[in-house]
Amino acid sequence: MHHELPTVHDEPSMNNTSPSQTPSQSASANTEGAHPPSHQVLVNHEEQYCLWPAEKTVPNGWRAIFSGSHQACLDHVEAVWTDMRPLSVREG
Repeated sequence: MHHELPTVHDEPSMNNTSPSQTPSQSASANTEGAHPPSHQVLVNHEEQYCLWPAEKTVPNGWRAIFSGSHQACLDHVEAVWTDMRPLSVREG
């Protein structure tokens, strides 16, 4: 299943359920030679995913789970985000 994800340029909607983290604190590094990651994949408490520029601070309510190139991040999200419904809807 292919989901088109926009690259985020503004902060996603935030809540204060978890502290901000930098990519080095929680993201799994996807090493691509000598090139530093350009993006990271964020996830919130509802298990919704977001692509985020690697150089930006992770907003409150989101945590970094993966980092790599833009395409590597898209591929990761496509592999793990199989049900786009928020967690509260899936469990409800």
